[in-house]
Amino acid sequence: MEAVTPSAPRALDHVLFRQRWQDVVFLHWQADPFEVARLLPPGTVPDLHHGRTYVGLVFFRMRRLALGPLPPVPGVGTFDEVNVRLYSRDALGRRGVVFRSLDCDRLAPVVVARAAFGLPYRWSQTLSRWYGPRLQYRSRGRGGMRPTSRVWVHVTDRTVAPQPLDGFLTNRWGLHARVFERSYYLPNTHTPWSFQHCGLLDWDASAVAAAGLTAPTTEPVSVLYAPGVQVEFGLPAFLPPTPCHPARRP
Repeated sequence: MEAVTPSAPRALDHVLFRQRWQDVVFLHWQADPFEVARLLPPGTVPDLHHGRTYVGLVFFRMRRLALGPLPPVPGVGTFDEVNVRLYSRDALGRRGVVFRSLDCDRLAPVVVARAAFGLPYRWSQTLSRWYGPRLQYRSRGRGGMRPTSRVWVHVTDRTVAPQPLDGFLTNRWGLHARVFERSYYLPNTHTPWSFQHCGLLDWDASAVAAAGLTAPTTEPVSVLYAPGVQVEFGLPAFLPPTPCHPARRP
């Protein structure tokens, strides 16, 4: 099993694209592992921390998206994003995340990510704004009654040391997904996380239920704010074909 480490366990042979994640807010709740298992790509299982798995609602500003060594894509490469994610591992012991939804307000990244990588991006109305030390994110799907997401946090200058659960949830060096009927692993590296103390003022996690999970009814078990990290993604590697049997309760 791959260790949980603050830096990537492997260097990238090639850089497929680069980006910066800025003003990142993580909200996490415990999730039912049987429920999670049914939503993961074949060849992966829920990743557990002390026997528990989690669902995350993550808000951030995507900045300076660029392909390989090319300069950032003007305009298109900067947007706000909100995603619902689960925690996975594969037969090689690689830990990753599985996205159940990704909302952004730029249509071009939505089309490319869905077509090329099979990622569940949605063209949505997203907004982030600072009010002094308070940061608010809002997201709403376009057309009809689409799921909403919202968070409002009060951020201080005080740096906080990550706890073991924080490391498990944020030190993720790849994602698992499925495209063209094949599951794959897409590795990434990024600069180490630095967290600042923040207080949760308000939240709406309707997107979690819309992503196929039980809707949270209690306060998150983990709330984190990070100023940002520089991120690079490598080339995808397909997982060996394996039969998939949905997990069932005994």
